[in-house]
Amino acid sequence: MHSFWVDLLVALIKMVVILLIALGIGAFLTWVERKVAAHIQRRPGPMVVGWHGLLQPLADGLKLLTKEDLFPRHGDKFLYHLAIILALVPATLVFSVVPFGPEFEVFGYKVKPILSDVNVGLLLVFALGSMAVYAVALAGWASNSKYPLIASMRKAGVLVSYEVVITFAVMGPIILAGTLSTYEIVQKQIEQKLWYIWVQPIAFVVYMFAALAEMGRVPFDVQEAEAELVTGFTVEYGGMKFGLFPLVEWYIEGLTLSAIAVVLFFGGWSPINIPFVGFVDPLFFLGPLSPFVWFILKTTALFLFILWLHWTLPRYRIDQITQNAWKIMLPLTLFNIVITAVLAPIVWR
Repeated sequence: MHSFWVDLLVALIKMVVILLIALGIGAFLTWVERKVAAHIQRRPGPMVVGWHGLLQPLADGLKLLTKEDLFPRHGDKFLYHLAIILALVPATLVFSVVPFGPEFEVFGYKVKPILSDVNVGLLLVFALGSMAVYAVALAGWASNSKYPLIASMRKAGVLVSYEVVITFAVMGPIILAGTLSTYEIVQKQIEQKLWYIWVQPIAFVVYMFAALAEMGRVPFDVQEAEAELVTGFTVEYGGMKFGLFPLVEWYIEGLTLSAIAVVLFFGGWSPINIPFVGFVDPLFFLGPLSPFVWFILKTTALFLFILWLHWTLPRYRIDQITQNAWKIMLPLTLFNIVITAVLAPIVWR
């Protein structure tokens, strides 16, 4: 009975931490993106509210909360609100299978810094990620307006195409690790002394393109093409309801996809890797905190890389986006799976 209450307390603490990461850091990342975009375009970005605009996310949140909450005439109220839930909840739940570091001990109790280390962790990630299609489709349909509907159909087409691509892209690391558990995939890379990025470069490139499409980032943001569709499928949403969609799509999903990429290709919490030789840890002086710092640094670097691409590349047409998925990226992933399946037993033997 004592163990049950301890397990329950640890699980509750993990859930609180995950919610703080998903919602708290997600809101702060709006400031990060505005600063990154500003420096890419040689301008200062937010500078007024707080030091270098650090309190700008708080000001934006207050503004959205105090705006009038309008509802489109003849819209479907139930589906209109359900779309927000289907966007926010699954994206946040993905964090439950993200391992932030190795197992550690507190007062004799062993703690894994992952909410749920299930043996089908990656399957759960993509099952939850696929719920975004329903959120987008319902948002466009329930708004009872032609522009949101067009945008939602565009976005749904992109999501369906790249869900297939990203699922096949992660098959390479899965074959090498022999497991679907996110925690075990990191452990396997540490045991094998190999980040999978060194032997899965095709999978990584395809994964990153698919991640951009999943988030609706440039060059895949046709659902929000300002010159055509105003703000896309969220145009009939106002106040905080309007703010939640980009929070989920651009920032929470951006963090989760970056974290999953770190788990799959960059050895999770492991330090710098020399392929098949071992690891070098320049942060050894941090002691037991070093693995957690490495995980944060890698995830941050990937997220900033996504922002860099977003503010650099031009936008594709919708037909180019789907053609890239089905005619280029899907065959590449299938080729990568075949090569990995043939070579993996030879390499590990």
